[in-house]
Amino acid sequence: MQTHIVPVGFDYDRLIAPLIRDQFDVDRVILLEGSVGSEANVEYSRNIARKLEQDFRNLLGAETVRERLPDVYDYDAAFERAFELINDELDAGDDDREVWVNVCSMPRPVSFAFATAAHSIMVERQADRDRIHTYYTAPEKYLETELAEELRSNRDLLRELQATGDVDDDRVDDRLATTTELLAEFDERGTTIGAKRIGDSHIVELPVASFQNVKPFEELVLFTLGEHGEFESVSELAETLASELNEEYTDSFRSKVIYNVDRLGPGGKGYIEQESHGKSHRTTLSRIGELWVRAHGGDEIDLVWQ
Repeated sequence: MQTHIVPVGFDYDRLIAPLIRDQFDVDRVILLEGSVGSEANVEYSRNIARKLEQDFRNLLGAETVRERLPDVYDYDAAFERAFELINDELDAGDDDREVWVNVCSMPRPVSFAFATAAHSIMVERQADRDRIHTYYTAPEKYLETELAEELRSNRDLLRELQATGDVDDDRVDDRLATTTELLAEFDERGTTIGAKRIGDSHIVELPVASFQNVKPFEELVLFTLGEHGEFESVSELAETLASELNEEYTDSFRSKVIYNVDRLGPGGKGYIEQESHGKSHRTTLSRIGELWVRAHGGDEIDLVWQ
């Protein structure tokens, strides 16, 4: 089961299109609306939320609720509410329920607050780490750019009309038609159109780093995984490490590797993923593990495992 927490700003497509295109199984949606800003902005966001509420129900069959955030610029209040919402969904009674937090819309204080709250809960609830996700979707097109270009064209037309009073009726009709069409698109879709495909998905999941330091031997494990990509078992990883370190492959060495892999795995620092494969565990870097290796690729490592 999946619950999606979706702060609503001035976007429509980016909040629902990727879930449809990537065939997510969305069971429940919590739409968050802002209550601060100009009257026009608040009403526009509410209109988007109403449309999303209807379409999440009709297109994805999801239970959908709407909730207002009193102040979209109050980071502390947004963080507190996010912390409560995510924990409530995790504790709803379904051990297989996942919580997905969309951070691509609404003012940045809300997006950052919800992303940070999700991060904090992952650290506190290590057993539930794999059930919490934050993600971003890129638009295919920004309407603000087209609106600005249309305004410039209309400005030039009005200047010519003001100066000469003699403007081709076809030009006026053309400007009126394109302006009307663009405004209708803006009213219907918000400030962006579409959900851009990035790689093999329409969302970019945002990995969460560990708050714990990586020890020297753990570094060796991570860099070895980064170099080789995947090992069919921890024993295979241990054999490779022993060879590269010119160490004898003993039960003691193998136990050391297993211990460190456990510390780096889902129940620990989260830099390694393991998949059960018969009696073995296929071992790879997690997304945040890949980023760690990439970020530390130029570091000097002391090849001492003791």
